Amino acid sequence: MFSRRPRLLPSVPNPDPTPAPAPAPDHALGFTDIYGSLTPRQISIITIGSAIGTGLMVGTGRALSIVQTTDPSQPAAILISYTIVGFAVYLVLSALGEVGSWLPKPYTVADQAVRFCDPALGFSLGWIFWLKYAIVTPNQLTAAALVVSYWVDAEQVNPGVWITIFLSIIVALNCINHRLPSRIEFYMASCKLVVMLGLMILSTIIALGGGPDHDRRGFRYWSYPGAFGSHRHDGLIDKFYITCSTMSSATFAYIGSERSGMCHFPNVRKATSRAIKNTFYRILVFHLLAITLLGMIIPQDSISVAFYSRASHDAAASAFVAALYLAGISVLPDFLNACILVFVLSIANYDLYLATKAMCDLSLKRRAPAFLSRTTHRGVPIYALGMCSLLATLAYLNVNQDSTLVFGYFVDMVTMLGLLTWFSILVTHISFVRARKAQGVPDKSLAFRARFGLPGTCVALVLCLFISVTIVFDSFSFDSGERRFDVSSFIASYISIPLYILLMVGYKIAVHSKHVNPKDVDLWTDKSGPEISAGQGQVRLTEVPPSCS
Repeated sequence: MFSRRPRLLPSVPNPDPTPAPAPAPDHALGFTDIYGSLTPRQISIITIGSAIGTGLMVGTGRALSIVQTTDPSQPAAILISYTIVGFAVYLVLSALGEVGSWLPKPYTVADQAVRFCDPALGFSLGWIFWLKYAIVTPNQLTAAALVVSYWVDAEQVNPGVWITIFLSIIVALNCINHRLPSRIEFYMASCKLVVMLGLMILSTIIALGGGPDHDRRGFRYWSYPGAFGSHRHDGLIDKFYITCSTMSSATFAYIGSERSGMCHFPNVRKATSRAIKNTFYRILVFHLLAITLLGMIIPQDSISVAFYSRASHDAAASAFVAALYLAGISVLPDFLNACILVFVLSIANYDLYLATKAMCDLSLKRRAPAFLSRTTHRGVPIYALGMCSLLATLAYLNVNQDSTLVFGYFVDMVTMLGLLTWFSILVTHISFVRARKAQGVPDKSLAFRARFGLPGTCVALVLCLFISVTIVFDSFSFDSGERRFDVSSFIASYISIPLYILLMVGYKIAVHSKHVNPKDVDLWTDKSGPEISAGQGQVRLTEVPPSCS
């Protein structure tokens, strides 16, 4: 029979000058296929569970015990830093939701940058996106070695032994099937939600005096030694300095939140709105409430936290484990530490999977060597996996250095890579809004609109810039009253910026690409159904000649 169907408005050619690759087989899909065959509900659980990661379980101990002045960081400083970064993340995801929901199928943030802003930005962002997950994998292995040190001290068994075991496990799991890591992460995310909710209830009971020691702590540690430290540091500058010193650890806890914008469902408006709401509640409950409770039940100078400068040999990497131990609870600290070890290994396994997928995606789009997208008969990009696994061996830096120190370097590096990703997402959103206005597309045509619009994106840009500057405070430390500058920490924090610029400038020189003019931005390719007529703001259907169906 003959049928008539709407035709899309004429579209502007894709501004990315790299040739389009041949269609990839289903088993070689790139980063947009990270969730495989999971249902929308399962994906939502993974997204919510991603809030309970190494940054929250282990990184909070580092934030709590950072010695930047003569006193450790205090609960108010940590709460402020988590709130600032959480608000920035909410704005970033709102911007990502508006751009992502415009298209009917998922696109990576790099693809969005290529299409709406600048091909060079998309190229640079694609590599930074991969590097972030490639670097966070050895960071997770370092965290796992720290968790094990609660039972077996590093002087008894070198951390390199544990890293070898853990790395072998996650590489083997990634080699079995390319969909297995996402399935494992779903089950682990469900367990993390249960454990974290139970831990928060238990923390509340301990704070109210329901623990074995019957010590009603309340907000004792907020009063003494104080919300921002001892009374010797009541000055505004001291409070600002202490708060800034925790920004890196707070940002690290939110890294990876942008993955929620990589999947689309049939009802785009409803799904995107729900994802943004879940992000808000996730930030409120799993970060701000958890940090508040943690500041109530554990002193900031506790020697039971591995990151404290005078920590005991059997100190816990997680401040939550230390809090249960200090409350006099038996068995549970070991059980929680074992759960955290499993969770960290699950996250390491999934991060290696995401790094492999990101590298495969770069290869499929001809932004990396073609051989990296070759897969086994089970769909595993074996060469990309090998390259990412090779980079994961950076975790062996723990062999000759303090694991807490190495963990801090990785945190600073991953934090800056994450900030560069957020910065690029915000720039892409600004370009998208400019293109819509230049082509006369009204706001009512959007499936989802960013909560605070363009002003919110500008605020997020300022916050990201502020956070990136405050990371420099991690490079300063005090030893016996003497201020010292850690060059290695500074390099780890800011080495990503020149790399980001070098990738962008190098691509522009090699390909002679230019920033996409707002009037020439391709808003219509892959759009289906009624479209908005550019320059008129009205729905228009253009018919095509009859065809056989």
